Amino acid sequence: MRLRKRQRPLDGTPVEAGPSTDPPTGDHVDGVRTDTLPLAQVGLDGTTPATAGERPTETERISLLDLSAEPTASPRQGRRAERKARRAKKSQGRPRMRIPDLLDEAVLGIGTRPARLILTMVGTVAGIAALVATLGLGQTAGGQIAGRFDAVAATRVVVSVPAPPGPPGESADTSALPWDAADRALRLAGVAAAATISEVDIGDDRVAGVKLVDPAGANTLDVPVLAASPGLLEAEGGTLSTGRFFDAGHSARADHVVVLGSRAAAALGINRVDSMPSIFLGDDAYVVIGIIDTAERRPEILDAVVIPEGTAAAKYKLTAPGELDLRTVIGAAQQVSRQVAIAIAPEDPTTVKVKAPPPPGSLGGDVSSDVNGLFLAFGAVALVVGGLGIANVTLLSVMERTGEIGLRRALGAKRRHIAGQFLTESAMIGTVGGLIGAALGILAVLVVCLVREWTPVLDTWLALIAPPLGIVIGLLAGAYPAVKAAAVEPMTALRQGS
Repeated sequence: MRLRKRQRPLDGTPVEAGPSTDPPTGDHVDGVRTDTLPLAQVGLDGTTPATAGERPTETERISLLDLSAEPTASPRQGRRAERKARRAKKSQGRPRMRIPDLLDEAVLGIGTRPARLILTMVGTVAGIAALVATLGLGQTAGGQIAGRFDAVAATRVVVSVPAPPGPPGESADTSALPWDAADRALRLAGVAAAATISEVDIGDDRVAGVKLVDPAGANTLDVPVLAASPGLLEAEGGTLSTGRFFDAGHSARADHVVVLGSRAAAALGINRVDSMPSIFLGDDAYVVIGIIDTAERRPEILDAVVIPEGTAAAKYKLTAPGELDLRTVIGAAQQVSRQVAIAIAPEDPTTVKVKAPPPPGSLGGDVSSDVNGLFLAFGAVALVVGGLGIANVTLLSVMERTGEIGLRRALGAKRRHIAGQFLTESAMIGTVGGLIGAALGILAVLVVCLVREWTPVLDTWLALIAPPLGIVIGLLAGAYPAVKAAAVEPMTALRQGS
Protein backbone atom coordinates (compact mmCIF):
# COMPACT_ATOMS: atom_id res chain seq x y z
CA MET A 1 0.00 0.00 0.00
CA ARG A 2 1.30 3.45 -0.90
CA LEU A 3 0.87 6.37 1.47
CA ARG A 4 -0.06 9.61 -0.14
CA LYS A 5 1.23 12.89 1.09
CA ARG A 6 -1.38 15.02 2.77
CA GLN A 7 -2.52 17.76 0.42
CA ARG A 8 -4.28 20.98 1.10
CA PRO A 9 -7.59 21.53 -0.75
CA LEU A 10 -8.29 24.54 -2.84
CA ASP A 11 -10.27 26.22 -0.07
CA GLY A 12 -7.37 25.84 2.34
CA THR A 13 -8.94 23.18 4.56
CA PRO A 14 -6.36 20.63 5.68
CA VAL A 15 -6.96 17.04 4.66
CA GLU A 16 -5.70 14.06 6.63
CA ALA A 17 -3.47 11.62 5.03
CA GLY A 18 -4.72 8.10 4.56
CA PRO A 19 -4.14 5.05 2.59
CA SER A 20 -4.40 5.62 -1.15
CA THR A 21 -6.69 3.51 -3.24
CA ASP A 22 -5.22 4.71 -6.59
CA PRO A 23 -3.21 2.20 -8.53
CA PRO A 24 0.52 2.86 -8.45
CA THR A 25 1.94 4.70 -11.40
CA GLY A 26 5.49 4.77 -12.64
CA ASP A 27 8.08 2.52 -10.98
CA HIS A 28 6.96 1.79 -7.45
CA VAL A 29 8.37 -0.53 -4.91
CA ASP A 30 6.25 -0.90 -1.78
CA GLY A 31 4.53 2.38 -2.48
CA VAL A 32 7.71 4.34 -3.06
CA ARG A 33 8.59 5.76 -6.56
CA THR A 34 11.91 4.32 -7.50
CA ASP A 35 12.25 6.52 -10.56
CA THR A 36 12.59 9.52 -8.28
CA LEU A 37 15.16 7.84 -6.02
CA PRO A 38 18.87 7.73 -6.64
CA LEU A 39 20.08 4.53 -8.32
CA ALA A 40 22.12 3.58 -5.29
CA GLN A 41 19.00 3.48 -3.08
CA VAL A 42 17.28 0.68 -5.02
CA GLY A 43 18.00 -2.92 -4.05
CA LEU A 44 19.02 -5.76 -6.34
CA ASP A 45 15.62 -7.35 -5.93
CA GLY A 46 13.70 -4.16 -6.68
CA THR A 47 13.24 -3.12 -3.00
CA THR A 48 14.62 -0.13 -1.24
CA PRO A 49 16.99 -0.46 1.68
CA ALA A 50 15.45 -0.87 5.11
CA THR A 51 16.84 2.40 6.32
CA ALA A 52 17.71 5.58 4.43
CA GLY A 53 21.28 5.53 5.65
CA GLU A 54 22.10 2.02 4.41
CA ARG A 55 24.35 1.93 1.26
CA PRO A 56 24.40 -0.87 -1.35
CA THR A 57 27.39 -3.12 -1.62
CA GLU A 58 29.94 -2.98 -4.52
CA THR A 59 28.47 -6.13 -6.12
CA GLU A 60 24.97 -4.62 -6.06
CA ARG A 61 26.19 -1.39 -7.66
CA ILE A 62 27.99 -3.23 -10.54
CA SER A 63 24.96 -5.46 -11.18
CA LEU A 64 22.67 -2.46 -11.39
CA LEU A 65 24.99 -0.74 -13.87
CA ASP A 66 25.11 -3.87 -16.08
CA LEU A 67 21.34 -4.28 -16.04
CA SER A 68 20.76 -0.66 -16.95
CA ALA A 69 23.18 -0.69 -19.98
CA GLU A 70 21.67 -1.14 -23.45
CA PRO A 71 23.86 -1.96 -26.54
CA THR A 72 23.69 0.57 -29.38
CA ALA A 73 24.97 0.09 -33.00
CA SER A 74 27.31 2.67 -34.61
CA PRO A 75 26.25 4.45 -37.85
CA ARG A 76 29.07 2.76 -39.79
CA GLN A 77 27.89 -0.71 -38.82
CA GLY A 78 24.39 0.22 -39.87
CA ARG A 79 25.45 1.37 -43.30
CA ARG A 80 27.52 -1.77 -43.76
CA ALA A 81 24.55 -3.96 -42.91
CA GLU A 82 22.39 -2.04 -45.39
CA ARG A 83 24.92 -2.56 -48.20
CA LYS A 84 25.12 -6.29 -47.49
CA ALA A 85 21.35 -6.50 -47.60
CA ARG A 86 21.19 -4.67 -50.94
CA ARG A 87 23.86 -6.90 -52.48
CA ALA A 88 22.13 -10.02 -51.26
CA LYS A 89 18.82 -8.80 -52.68
CA LYS A 90 20.40 -7.91 -56.03
CA SER A 91 22.16 -11.28 -56.37
CA GLN A 92 18.99 -13.28 -55.69
CA GLY A 93 17.95 -15.15 -58.81
CA ARG A 94 21.08 -14.27 -60.81
CA PRO A 95 23.23 -17.22 -62.01
CA ARG A 96 26.85 -17.09 -60.93
CA MET A 97 29.90 -19.11 -61.93
CA ARG A 98 32.92 -18.84 -59.72
CA ILE A 99 36.48 -19.35 -60.94
CA PRO A 100 36.82 -22.80 -59.29
CA ASP A 101 33.58 -23.87 -60.99
CA LEU A 102 34.87 -22.57 -64.31
CA LEU A 103 38.14 -24.48 -63.92
CA ASP A 104 36.28 -27.67 -62.99
CA GLU A 105 34.06 -27.42 -66.04
CA ALA A 106 37.05 -26.75 -68.30
CA VAL A 107 38.97 -29.73 -66.92
CA LEU A 108 35.96 -31.98 -67.43
CA GLY A 109 35.44 -30.60 -70.93
CA ILE A 110 38.95 -31.37 -72.13
CA GLY A 111 39.46 -34.50 -70.04
CA THR A 112 36.47 -36.41 -71.37
CA ARG A 113 37.97 -36.36 -74.89
CA PRO A 114 41.64 -37.37 -74.52
CA ALA A 115 42.14 -38.09 -78.22
CA ARG A 116 40.95 -34.64 -79.20
CA LEU A 117 43.01 -33.11 -76.40
CA ILE A 118 46.16 -34.70 -77.80
CA LEU A 119 45.35 -33.58 -81.35
CA THR A 120 44.67 -30.05 -80.16
CA MET A 121 47.81 -29.95 -78.07
CA VAL A 122 50.04 -31.18 -80.89
CA GLY A 123 49.81 -27.81 -82.61
CA THR A 124 50.89 -25.87 -79.54
CA VAL A 125 53.62 -28.36 -78.63
CA ALA A 126 55.00 -28.26 -82.17
CA GLY A 127 54.89 -24.47 -82.34
CA ILE A 128 56.52 -23.84 -78.96
CA ALA A 129 59.09 -26.62 -79.45
CA ALA A 130 59.99 -25.26 -82.88
CA LEU A 131 60.31 -21.74 -81.51
CA VAL A 132 62.54 -22.77 -78.59
CA ALA A 133 64.60 -25.17 -80.70
CA THR A 134 65.14 -22.76 -83.59
CA LEU A 135 66.08 -19.86 -81.33
CA GLY A 136 68.32 -22.09 -79.22
CA LEU A 137 70.04 -23.57 -82.25
CA GLY A 138 70.30 -20.12 -83.79
CA GLN A 139 72.03 -18.73 -80.72
CA THR A 140 74.29 -21.77 -80.51
CA ALA A 141 75.20 -21.68 -84.20
CA GLY A 142 75.70 -17.93 -84.04
CA GLY A 143 78.06 -18.39 -81.12
CA GLN A 144 80.03 -21.03 -82.98
CA ILE A 145 80.26 -18.93 -86.15
CA ALA A 146 81.16 -15.82 -84.17
CA GLY A 147 83.81 -17.78 -82.31
CA ARG A 148 85.36 -18.91 -85.57
CA PHE A 149 85.32 -15.36 -86.94
CA ASP A 150 86.75 -13.94 -83.74
CA ALA A 151 89.52 -16.53 -83.71
CA VAL A 152 90.58 -15.50 -87.23
CA ALA A 153 89.57 -11.90 -87.80
CA ALA A 154 89.75 -10.50 -84.30
CA THR A 155 93.38 -11.58 -83.88
CA ARG A 156 94.77 -10.23 -87.15
CA VAL A 157 96.57 -6.90 -87.54
CA VAL A 158 97.93 -5.81 -90.94
CA VAL A 159 100.58 -3.10 -91.21
CA SER A 160 101.54 -1.39 -94.47
CA VAL A 161 103.04 1.84 -95.81
CA PRO A 162 100.84 3.62 -98.37
CA ALA A 163 102.39 4.56 -101.70
CA PRO A 164 103.48 8.21 -101.68
CA PRO A 165 101.66 10.61 -103.97
CA GLY A 166 103.55 11.67 -107.07
CA PRO A 167 103.84 11.22 -110.80
CA PRO A 168 103.68 7.64 -112.04
CA GLY A 169 107.08 6.01 -112.28
CA GLU A 170 108.71 8.51 -109.96
CA SER A 171 109.85 6.87 -106.74
CA ALA A 172 109.98 9.22 -103.83
CA ASP A 173 112.47 8.63 -101.03
CA THR A 174 109.96 7.90 -98.32
CA SER A 175 109.82 5.51 -95.42
CA ALA A 176 108.95 1.89 -96.06
CA LEU A 177 108.63 -1.21 -93.98
CA PRO A 178 112.03 -2.35 -92.77
CA TRP A 179 113.26 -5.86 -93.53
CA ASP A 180 113.24 -6.68 -89.82
CA ALA A 181 109.66 -5.44 -89.31
CA ALA A 182 108.53 -8.94 -88.25
CA ASP A 183 111.26 -9.15 -85.59
CA ARG A 184 110.31 -5.71 -84.23
CA ALA A 185 106.65 -6.66 -84.00
CA LEU A 186 107.44 -9.90 -82.19
CA ARG A 187 108.92 -7.86 -79.33
CA LEU A 188 105.48 -6.40 -78.54
CA ALA A 189 103.40 -8.03 -75.85
CA GLY A 190 100.42 -9.90 -77.28
CA VAL A 191 101.95 -10.74 -80.69
CA ALA A 192 101.92 -14.50 -81.28
CA ALA A 193 103.38 -14.55 -84.82
CA ALA A 194 104.52 -12.06 -87.44
CA ALA A 195 105.62 -12.24 -91.08
CA THR A 196 106.17 -9.92 -94.00
CA ILE A 197 104.73 -10.69 -97.42
CA SER A 198 105.10 -8.98 -100.79
CA GLU A 199 103.94 -9.37 -104.36
CA VAL A 200 106.87 -9.95 -106.72
CA ASP A 201 106.93 -8.54 -110.22
CA ILE A 202 108.77 -11.14 -112.30
CA GLY A 203 108.41 -9.13 -115.51
CA ASP A 204 108.15 -11.27 -118.64
CA ASP A 205 109.10 -14.46 -116.88
CA ARG A 206 106.53 -17.18 -116.50
CA VAL A 207 106.16 -20.12 -114.19
CA ALA A 208 106.62 -23.54 -115.79
CA GLY A 209 106.88 -27.07 -114.51
CA VAL A 210 109.19 -28.32 -117.28
CA LYS A 211 111.68 -26.31 -119.28
CA LEU A 212 110.71 -26.73 -122.92
CA VAL A 213 111.36 -24.73 -126.02
CA ASP A 214 107.75 -23.92 -126.86
CA PRO A 215 107.15 -20.73 -128.84
CA ALA A 216 103.46 -20.93 -128.03
CA GLY A 217 104.18 -21.12 -124.29
CA ALA A 218 101.65 -23.87 -123.75
CA ASN A 219 103.53 -25.27 -120.73
CA THR A 220 103.79 -21.95 -118.87
CA LEU A 221 101.30 -20.72 -116.25
CA ASP A 222 100.32 -17.28 -115.08
CA VAL A 223 100.82 -18.02 -111.37
CA PRO A 224 101.39 -15.19 -108.88
CA VAL A 225 104.73 -15.08 -107.11
CA LEU A 226 105.00 -13.93 -103.49
CA ALA A 227 108.01 -13.20 -101.32
CA ALA A 228 107.67 -13.88 -97.60
CA SER A 229 109.62 -14.07 -94.39
CA PRO A 230 110.12 -17.44 -92.66
CA GLY A 231 107.25 -16.92 -90.19
CA LEU A 232 104.52 -16.86 -92.85
CA LEU A 233 102.82 -20.13 -91.93
CA GLU A 234 102.54 -19.25 -88.23
CA ALA A 235 101.19 -15.77 -88.99
CA GLU A 236 98.63 -16.92 -91.55
CA GLY A 237 97.49 -20.06 -89.74
CA GLY A 238 98.81 -22.31 -92.50
CA THR A 239 99.83 -25.94 -92.61
CA LEU A 240 101.97 -28.03 -94.94
CA SER A 241 100.81 -31.18 -96.65
CA THR A 242 104.37 -32.26 -97.35
CA GLY A 243 107.92 -30.94 -97.10
CA ARG A 244 109.02 -27.90 -95.09
CA PHE A 245 109.02 -24.11 -95.23
CA PHE A 246 112.19 -22.14 -95.95
CA ASP A 247 114.09 -20.50 -93.10
CA ALA A 248 116.17 -17.37 -92.52
CA GLY A 249 119.23 -19.09 -93.98
CA HIS A 250 117.56 -19.57 -97.34
CA SER A 251 116.63 -15.89 -97.39
CA ALA A 252 120.09 -14.72 -96.35
CA ARG A 253 121.78 -16.81 -99.05
CA ALA A 254 119.13 -15.96 -101.69
CA ASP A 255 118.64 -19.67 -102.39
CA HIS A 256 116.52 -20.74 -105.34
CA VAL A 257 113.91 -22.59 -103.36
CA VAL A 258 110.12 -22.26 -103.45
CA VAL A 259 107.09 -23.41 -101.50
CA LEU A 260 103.95 -24.01 -103.57
CA GLY A 261 100.35 -23.53 -102.64
CA SER A 262 98.23 -26.66 -102.99
CA ARG A 263 96.31 -25.43 -106.03
CA ALA A 264 99.44 -24.10 -107.72
CA ALA A 265 101.18 -27.45 -107.10
CA ALA A 266 98.26 -29.28 -108.66
CA ALA A 267 98.41 -27.01 -111.71
CA LEU A 268 102.14 -27.68 -112.08
CA GLY A 269 101.67 -31.43 -111.61
CA ILE A 270 103.64 -31.68 -108.36
CA ASN A 271 102.28 -33.64 -105.39
CA ARG A 272 105.44 -34.74 -103.55
CA VAL A 273 108.84 -33.24 -102.73
CA ASP A 274 110.92 -36.25 -101.69
CA SER A 275 112.36 -36.41 -105.21
CA MET A 276 113.23 -32.68 -105.08
CA PRO A 277 111.19 -31.54 -108.09
CA SER A 278 111.94 -28.21 -109.70
CA ILE A 279 109.94 -25.47 -111.37
CA PHE A 280 111.14 -22.63 -113.58
CA LEU A 281 110.69 -18.90 -113.10
CA GLY A 282 111.70 -17.74 -116.53
CA ASP A 283 115.02 -19.47 -117.22
CA ASP A 284 115.95 -20.10 -113.58
CA ALA A 285 115.17 -23.39 -111.85
CA TYR A 286 113.86 -23.41 -108.29
CA VAL A 287 113.67 -26.47 -106.04
CA VAL A 288 110.27 -27.18 -104.49
CA ILE A 289 110.80 -27.91 -100.78
CA GLY A 290 107.20 -27.86 -99.52
CA ILE A 291 103.49 -27.67 -100.42
CA ILE A 292 101.08 -25.51 -98.38
CA ASP A 293 97.83 -27.28 -97.57
CA THR A 294 95.81 -24.60 -95.75
CA ALA A 295 96.05 -20.84 -95.06
CA GLU A 296 93.15 -19.51 -92.99
CA ARG A 297 94.00 -15.81 -93.13
CA ARG A 298 95.27 -15.58 -96.72
CA PRO A 299 93.64 -18.23 -98.91
CA GLU A 300 95.24 -16.66 -102.00
CA ILE A 301 98.56 -18.20 -100.94
CA LEU A 302 97.24 -21.58 -102.10
CA ASP A 303 97.32 -20.30 -105.70
CA ALA A 304 100.81 -18.79 -105.51
CA VAL A 305 104.50 -19.62 -105.60
CA VAL A 306 106.28 -18.37 -102.46
CA ILE A 307 109.99 -17.54 -102.53
CA PRO A 308 112.28 -16.14 -99.78
CA GLU A 309 112.52 -12.34 -99.46
CA GLY A 310 116.31 -12.43 -99.93
CA THR A 311 115.87 -14.27 -103.21
CA ALA A 312 113.27 -11.76 -104.39
CA ALA A 313 115.51 -8.86 -103.45
CA ALA A 314 118.49 -10.35 -105.27
CA LYS A 315 116.72 -11.59 -108.39
CA TYR A 316 113.78 -9.23 -108.85
CA LYS A 317 115.00 -6.09 -107.06
CA LEU A 318 112.47 -6.13 -104.23
CA THR A 319 113.29 -3.02 -102.19
CA ALA A 320 111.07 -3.49 -99.11
CA PRO A 321 108.37 -5.73 -97.78
CA GLY A 322 104.86 -4.92 -98.87
CA GLU A 323 102.85 -5.80 -95.75
CA LEU A 324 103.41 -6.99 -92.21
CA ASP A 325 100.88 -9.56 -91.04
CA LEU A 326 100.47 -10.10 -87.28
CA ARG A 327 98.61 -12.77 -85.36
CA THR A 328 97.82 -11.67 -81.83
CA VAL A 329 96.51 -13.50 -78.82
CA ILE A 330 92.79 -13.22 -78.08
CA GLY A 331 91.94 -9.74 -76.81
CA ALA A 332 95.31 -8.10 -77.59
CA ALA A 333 94.63 -6.90 -81.15
CA GLN A 334 93.49 -3.41 -80.11
CA GLN A 335 96.51 -2.85 -77.91
CA VAL A 336 98.95 -4.17 -80.55
CA SER A 337 97.40 -1.99 -83.23
CA ARG A 338 98.13 1.12 -81.13
CA GLN A 339 101.77 0.15 -80.48
CA VAL A 340 102.96 -1.45 -83.70
CA ALA A 341 103.27 1.81 -85.67
CA ILE A 342 105.74 3.20 -83.12
CA ALA A 343 107.69 -0.06 -83.17
CA ILE A 344 107.93 -0.12 -86.98
CA ALA A 345 108.56 3.58 -87.64
CA PRO A 346 109.55 5.29 -84.40
CA GLU A 347 110.75 8.42 -86.22
CA ASP A 348 107.33 9.03 -87.87
CA PRO A 349 104.55 6.59 -86.89
CA THR A 350 102.02 8.49 -89.01
CA THR A 351 103.54 7.07 -92.20
CA VAL A 352 102.44 3.58 -91.19
CA LYS A 353 98.93 2.39 -91.86
CA VAL A 354 97.55 -0.12 -89.36
CA LYS A 355 94.44 -2.15 -90.15
CA ALA A 356 92.96 -3.28 -86.83
CA PRO A 357 90.06 -5.72 -86.35
CA PRO A 358 86.72 -4.52 -84.97
CA PRO A 359 86.33 -4.39 -81.18
CA PRO A 360 85.97 -7.82 -79.54
CA GLY A 361 82.46 -9.15 -79.65
CA SER A 362 81.07 -6.74 -82.26
CA LEU A 363 81.65 -9.11 -85.16
CA GLY A 364 80.35 -12.06 -83.20
CA GLY A 365 77.34 -10.05 -82.07
CA ASP A 366 76.48 -9.07 -85.65
CA VAL A 367 76.75 -12.64 -86.91
CA SER A 368 74.77 -13.97 -83.96
CA SER A 369 71.99 -11.40 -84.39
CA ASP A 370 71.63 -12.21 -88.09
CA VAL A 371 71.40 -15.95 -87.43
CA ASN A 372 68.95 -15.40 -84.55
CA GLY A 373 66.74 -13.24 -86.75
CA LEU A 374 66.57 -15.97 -89.39
CA PHE A 375 65.69 -18.70 -86.90
CA LEU A 376 63.19 -16.42 -85.15
CA ALA A 377 61.28 -16.09 -88.41
CA PHE A 378 61.13 -19.88 -88.74
CA GLY A 379 59.92 -20.21 -85.12
CA ALA A 380 57.21 -17.58 -85.62
CA VAL A 381 55.88 -19.41 -88.66
CA ALA A 382 55.73 -22.68 -86.70
CA LEU A 383 53.94 -20.90 -83.85
CA VAL A 384 51.30 -19.46 -86.16
CA VAL A 385 50.71 -22.90 -87.65
CA GLY A 386 50.26 -24.33 -84.15
CA GLY A 387 47.76 -21.60 -83.23
CA LEU A 388 45.72 -22.30 -86.35
CA GLY A 389 45.62 -25.97 -85.39
CA ILE A 390 44.19 -25.10 -81.95
CA ALA A 391 41.58 -22.83 -83.54
CA ASN A 392 40.44 -25.51 -85.99
CA VAL A 393 40.11 -28.27 -83.40
CA THR A 394 38.38 -25.96 -80.89
CA LEU A 395 35.90 -24.84 -83.53
CA LEU A 396 35.18 -28.47 -84.36
CA SER A 397 34.62 -29.13 -80.67
CA VAL A 398 32.08 -26.31 -80.52
CA MET A 399 30.14 -27.81 -83.40
CA GLU A 400 30.08 -31.25 -81.80
CA ARG A 401 29.06 -29.92 -78.37
CA THR A 402 26.12 -27.89 -79.60
CA GLY A 403 23.68 -30.00 -77.59
CA GLU A 404 25.69 -29.51 -74.42
CA ILE A 405 25.81 -25.77 -75.01
CA GLY A 406 22.03 -25.65 -75.52
CA LEU A 407 21.43 -27.62 -72.32
CA ARG A 408 23.63 -25.27 -70.33
CA ARG A 409 21.85 -22.25 -71.76
CA ALA A 410 18.47 -23.77 -70.99
CA LEU A 411 19.53 -24.35 -67.37
CA GLY A 412 20.41 -20.68 -66.95
CA ALA A 413 23.99 -20.31 -68.20
CA LYS A 414 24.71 -16.94 -69.78
CA ARG A 415 26.68 -16.23 -72.92
CA ARG A 416 29.68 -15.12 -70.89
CA HIS A 417 29.66 -18.45 -69.03
CA ILE A 418 29.84 -20.42 -72.29
CA ALA A 419 32.54 -18.16 -73.74
CA GLY A 420 34.51 -18.30 -70.50
CA GLN A 421 34.42 -22.09 -70.44
CA PHE A 422 35.80 -22.45 -73.98
CA LEU A 423 38.43 -19.76 -73.41
CA THR A 424 39.54 -21.50 -70.23
CA GLU A 425 39.79 -24.81 -72.07
CA SER A 426 41.95 -23.20 -74.79
CA ALA A 427 44.16 -21.52 -72.19
CA MET A 428 44.67 -24.82 -70.35
CA ILE A 429 45.58 -26.60 -73.58
CA GLY A 430 48.00 -23.78 -74.44
CA THR A 431 49.61 -23.94 -70.98
CA VAL A 432 50.21 -27.69 -71.10
CA GLY A 433 51.37 -27.46 -74.71
CA GLY A 434 53.76 -24.64 -73.82
CA LEU A 435 55.34 -26.64 -70.99
CA ILE A 436 55.76 -29.77 -73.10
CA GLY A 437 56.95 -27.78 -76.11
CA ALA A 438 59.57 -25.89 -74.07
CA ALA A 439 60.92 -29.14 -72.67
CA LEU A 440 61.10 -30.76 -76.12
CA GLY A 441 62.74 -27.68 -77.65
CA ILE A 442 65.46 -27.57 -74.98
CA LEU A 443 66.01 -31.31 -75.39
CA ALA A 444 66.41 -30.88 -79.15
CA VAL A 445 69.03 -28.15 -78.65
CA LEU A 446 70.98 -30.33 -76.22
CA VAL A 447 70.90 -33.34 -78.55
CA VAL A 448 72.13 -31.35 -81.55
CA CYS A 449 74.91 -29.73 -79.51
CA LEU A 450 75.93 -33.12 -78.16
CA VAL A 451 76.13 -34.61 -81.64
CA ARG A 452 77.98 -31.62 -83.12
CA GLU A 453 80.17 -31.14 -80.03
CA TRP A 454 79.02 -27.56 -79.65
CA THR A 455 78.56 -25.51 -76.53
CA PRO A 456 74.79 -25.01 -76.08
CA VAL A 457 73.68 -21.40 -75.83
CA LEU A 458 70.11 -20.75 -74.68
CA ASP A 459 68.71 -17.69 -72.95
CA THR A 460 66.88 -18.38 -69.69
CA TRP A 461 64.02 -16.07 -70.61
CA LEU A 462 63.25 -18.23 -73.65
CA ALA A 463 62.48 -21.26 -71.48
CA LEU A 464 60.51 -19.17 -68.97
CA ILE A 465 58.41 -17.34 -71.53
CA ALA A 466 57.30 -20.48 -73.36
CA PRO A 467 54.39 -21.45 -71.00
CA PRO A 468 52.91 -17.90 -70.90
CA LEU A 469 53.31 -17.76 -74.67
CA GLY A 470 51.35 -21.01 -74.88
CA ILE A 471 48.56 -19.42 -72.82
CA VAL A 472 48.46 -16.41 -75.15
CA ILE A 473 48.37 -18.64 -78.22
CA GLY A 474 45.58 -20.69 -76.66
CA LEU A 475 43.50 -17.61 -75.83
CA LEU A 476 43.95 -16.09 -79.27
CA ALA A 477 43.17 -19.37 -81.00
CA GLY A 478 40.12 -20.01 -78.82
CA ALA A 479 38.65 -16.51 -79.06
CA TYR A 480 36.64 -17.05 -82.24
CA PRO A 481 35.32 -20.51 -81.26
CA ALA A 482 34.32 -19.11 -77.83
CA VAL A 483 32.40 -16.23 -79.41
CA LYS A 484 30.72 -18.63 -81.81
CA ALA A 485 29.73 -20.95 -78.96
CA ALA A 486 28.34 -18.05 -76.90
CA ALA A 487 26.17 -16.94 -79.83
CA VAL A 488 24.30 -20.28 -80.02
CA GLU A 489 20.62 -19.97 -79.04
CA PRO A 490 19.30 -22.54 -76.54
CA MET A 491 16.39 -23.84 -78.66
CA THR A 492 18.49 -24.09 -81.81
CA ALA A 493 21.24 -25.89 -79.93
CA LEU A 494 18.81 -28.35 -78.37
CA ARG A 495 17.27 -29.13 -81.74
CA GLN A 496 20.65 -29.68 -83.37
CA GLY A 497 21.90 -31.69 -80.38
CA SER A 498 18.91 -34.00 -80.42
